[in-house]
Amino acid sequence: MNYLAHIYLSGENEDLKIGNFIADSVKGKNYKKYPEVVQQGILLHRKIDSFTDSHPTVFKSTHRLFPIYSHYASVIIDVLYDHFLAKNWKKYHDTSLAIYVDEFYYLLKTNFEILPKRVQKFYPYMVSQNWLLNYATIEGIEQILFQMNGRVKSKIQLHHSIKEFKEDYTLFENEFTSFFEELIQFSENERKNFN
Repeated sequence: MNYLAHIYLSGENEDLKIGNFIADSVKGKNYKKYPEVVQQGILLHRKIDSFTDSHPTVFKSTHRLFPIYSHYASVIIDVLYDHFLAKNWKKYHDTSLAIYVDEFYYLLKTNFEILPKRVQKFYPYMVSQNWLLNYATIEGIEQILFQMNGRVKSKIQLHHSIKEFKEDYTLFENEFTSFFEELIQFSENERKNFN
């Protein structure tokens, strides 16, 4: 799952959201230098990733793109699944997506000093280009995948996957919907373990 899903799966706890969001920039045991609930968010992120990476439905989605995009297929699926969450946001949350992401950007701004350097660097671009809201459109995720090409040490062009995405759009969406219901339940159970 990508940024939006990780934030959403944190529930309403702000420190948990921050931890879940920054987790990819926190390696190994470095998470222990953060406040306790932020630590829990980082650990929740890792558990969500493990659950996702081993799930048979996600494997189906990833496998569909694997012949062309190799191991980058899983990176692409993370973004595509965030698209379905953003597109169907009203089904999952009472607050509009626009307000939800604005509140999250503000949360990061007011906790800027504890964000890892990597997150501090991309934060201005994330806000100015409104990454989280842009997940809701195909054009938005195509732009995000295009920007990710610069971080990929390969000639593979991630944004070209939009072609396959459009061809099997309904199939990808159905897979996301069934998987995400399970992931919500898994995340809720994991959050209860922190209490």
